[in-house]
Amino acid sequence: MKIIQDPVHGYVEVDEKILPLLDSPAVQRLRYIKQLGFSNLVYPGANHTRFEHSLGAMHLARLMSLNLGLSSQDVLLVTVSALLHDTGHGPYSHATEPLMQQYLGKNHQDIEYLVLKGPLADELLALNLNPEDVCEMVNGKHPLAGIIHGDLDVDRMDYLLRDAHYTGVPYGTVDAHRLIRSTNLTDKGLVLKENGINAAESLLIARTLMRPAVYFHHVSRIAESMIKFAAHEHLKESGFEKTAELLLMDDGQFYNEISKSPSDNARKIIKDLHLRKLYKRALFVGMDQVRFSSLLKMISLKDERSVAKTVCEAAGIDDSEVLVDIPSIPSPMSIEVSVKNHNLLLSLEELSPLMSTLNETRKSQWRMGIYTTPENRKIVEQTAYEVLNIEKVTKQDKLII
Repeated sequence: MKIIQDPVHGYVEVDEKILPLLDSPAVQRLRYIKQLGFSNLVYPGANHTRFEHSLGAMHLARLMSLNLGLSSQDVLLVTVSALLHDTGHGPYSHATEPLMQQYLGKNHQDIEYLVLKGPLADELLALNLNPEDVCEMVNGKHPLAGIIHGDLDVDRMDYLLRDAHYTGVPYGTVDAHRLIRSTNLTDKGLVLKENGINAAESLLIARTLMRPAVYFHHVSRIAESMIKFAAHEHLKESGFEKTAELLLMDDGQFYNEISKSPSDNARKIIKDLHLRKLYKRALFVGMDQVRFSSLLKMISLKDERSVAKTVCEAAGIDDSEVLVDIPSIPSPMSIEVSVKNHNLLLSLEELSPLMSTLNETRKSQWRMGIYTTPENRKIVEQTAYEVLNIEKVTKQDKLII
């Protein structure tokens, strides 16, 4: 058994027989991909990586598997799947996920291209593990997938704890060990014991509070919008058939590739990001200001560049001067894991009055961003209000920057 010192969980035990997977290029690449993309532009300590998170998720997955009394082979399957669950991430983590979805038609959980053939497949077969089972664990289709891909999964437990630790934000408090000890496995899946309700509520509260403070902080969203635009401009010049190759790079390789791009726009954006010369908010508005019909249309089109070009044409500026950020509407948190209460299986919503409040809070946290260069801020703000049919805020509610 190999022992690794982790700043969040203490000593993490790694079975000797899975060390070849730990040392594989696909997993080692995660050392060079930041967990939170560009959040270090806001929180200087947020330089932790997907590799660290994968170790933490693996550690918690093993603990939960043992707590559930799984067979040794199922414990191995769950542990290995947790280790590999983030190998499909592109550079800067979620910052390049939209490129993967738009140009490759997949997301980071689709790891078949890494696992079903090549070195990882050989190592899994040597462990008597079916590579297809690992893929199903990661994309949520396996009967045991809820451990790493569910409502109260170890992936979420680790990243909330880890992201709070490295950002210094005091909202990611999760009693992971309480949740693990309060979970049973039944023929209906994972079941939370009644004594785990408070721990489950704390996880949901942490998720809700971390969204605006870290995951959807406006600076991070601006930087992510800039990198998406830079990558798009680069691929437009170098060829969209190179998308897969680009997204297999780590952060450093991706940065170097864009910095020598044939696109002037791409090279400028990547240089500005390096110097922290960011676009500014012209608009940063919630659902209460965006007319719902307009909002649904913009989200359904999934074409932020078209919206940006519309604003630029109306404002009379170059279409590289505006970036539009339209996040998906937050889906309601619904813990499908039932609560065992006097031999009845009830949903957590039936027992926790917090659920509806937290879901309303998540909706109120949604923001659409219109970002531009500092010198164009005023004209873009005025134009965006007009062409996007957005209600102006009152003076007392106006966002001060």
